[in-house]
Amino acid sequence: MKIVVMSDSHGDKETVKAVSALSADATFHCGDSELSFDDSILQTMHRVRGNCDRDARFPASVVVEVEGKTVLVVHGHEHDVKHSLMRLYYYAKELGADVVLFGHSHLYGAEMKDGILFVNPGSTMQPRGRKVATYAIVEWDETVRVTFKNMSFETVDFMEIKKV
Repeated sequence: MKIVVMSDSHGDKETVKAVSALSADATFHCGDSELSFDDSILQTMHRVRGNCDRDARFPASVVVEVEGKTVLVVHGHEHDVKHSLMRLYYYAKELGADVVLFGHSHLYGAEMKDGILFVNPGSTMQPRGRKVATYAIVEWDETVRVTFKNMSFETVDFMEIKKV
């Protein structure tokens, strides 16, 4: 499985267009696009509503299957992700998610907890903490790899977990 994940693009159509054009089994936007739900640039992406999105047609969460993995997508503001991943972890357990994608904090990161991969791709427009805008590529086969890339498509960070 290979997925591309972005979040918190805050109205910047150029980054959404560039990232959504990348080759993957599925592409995700974790909210705060600040675009209309039916904007043509979002049509190929699974997308959710962030706290800055005003179009009520965005769902609060999406659950899809990609190459046999159950992927849960939320923005994160409704799960208090800036303070802890516990609420999101329990929600993921209830839904049987293998992968959880979220944004909101504008900080990229990934971790595996009890076999569930949590990925925050950072922000493509307004990064915090680290000064670089990022998106993520998740590859899951015998190994789980999460690569964080900047808007020049260069790797800025990487995580790999070998399956036992």
